[in-house]
Amino acid sequence: MTVALTRRPGLGRLKAARAPLHLICLGIVALVVLAAVLAPWIAPSDPNGVDLGNALAGPSADHLLGVDAAGRDTLSRLLLGARTSLLGPLGVVVFSTAAGVLVGLVAGWRGGWLDSVLSRSTELVFAFPGMLLAILIVSVYGEGLLAPVLALAVAYLPYVSRLTRSLVLAERTRPYVSAYRVQGHSAAQICLRHVLPSIAPIVLAQSTINFGYALMDLAGLSFLGLGVPALTPDWGRMVFDGQTAIQHGYPLSAILPCVLIVLTVVAFNVVGERWADRVARRTP
Repeated sequence: MTVALTRRPGLGRLKAARAPLHLICLGIVALVVLAAVLAPWIAPSDPNGVDLGNALAGPSADHLLGVDAAGRDTLSRLLLGARTSLLGPLGVVVFSTAAGVLVGLVAGWRGGWLDSVLSRSTELVFAFPGMLLAILIVSVYGEGLLAPVLALAVAYLPYVSRLTRSLVLAERTRPYVSAYRVQGHSAAQICLRHVLPSIAPIVLAQSTINFGYALMDLAGLSFLGLGVPALTPDWGRMVFDGQTAIQHGYPLSAILPCVLIVLTVVAFNVVGERWADRVARRTP
């Protein structure tokens, strides 16, 4: 007996409507990354060059996006700020993913009391907001990128570890794991050579989504004056510095980094969710 598979009405049109959004967001991610890489070569002027005579000047031939309250070129600071704005979230994702995968892998594979201890320990982090932890650490160690990155990495670790643990619990019951055990493979060999490659796409998809949230959190810290130093180009810091321009009726230097932050966060989230959906559909 054969079963005819039917497609829900309008499903094709829905996928066709979602495809352009995914491609647009993927293009935004590519442009932002490319701008961050090429910023030192394509920036029209020194991002910290001060020209007080043109402070708060609008767009012109010399300054395509105008000048901020300190007389610095807005376009140059946006381009160089992309490097700092992406480097921080990248550090958060790398540290949290590496530590979270290790904790989740050990907890899910070993089980028992070790699983309980590791799971309860990571759950304690949920009771402490990541932004508050970052603010406390920055208040102790001062301005800089390393302290908030490490604080947010600790805050994001439980999300990765819980996902990894659930995936490992499912993988360890599959027949191929039992077959490798019978053949005499060690637990480390099975996890590193077979389990991790199987769960890697889902973990990386979650890390892509975490990247967008980390970018937003670090921009918020910079807006509060607790992130990068004052002279370092950064989108969040530009919003903080642009408050003076808004008060004088020149909001462009503050609006542009806000728009870039929103677009980049949305783009990374859409790309990450799309990747996660594709992995989920392909996973048997």
